[in-house]
Amino acid sequence: MKTQDKLTTLKDYLNLNYPITFYPENEGGYTVIIQDLEGCISEGETLEEAMENILDAKQSWLETAWEYGDNIPFPSNFIPNN
Repeated sequence: MKTQDKLTTLKDYLNLNYPITFYPENEGGYTVIIQDLEGCISEGETLEEAMENILDAKQSWLETAWEYGDNIPFPSNFIPNN
């Protein structure tokens, strides 16, 4: 079985579903992280706001990595198509 180690377009990476972790904060709101994308972290007052913010952060993270030719990891739960 051949495993793909790189995708060919930025859009391909943007369409990947990375696991997202929400952490409720004691003072209210949420911190949210995509651990597969080092440093991709955001926050929000509500779950909905935190989700919107992390998706924006994901897009910015991927666009920047793509622009600079950095390695972009697959999601930890990624199952390649054969």
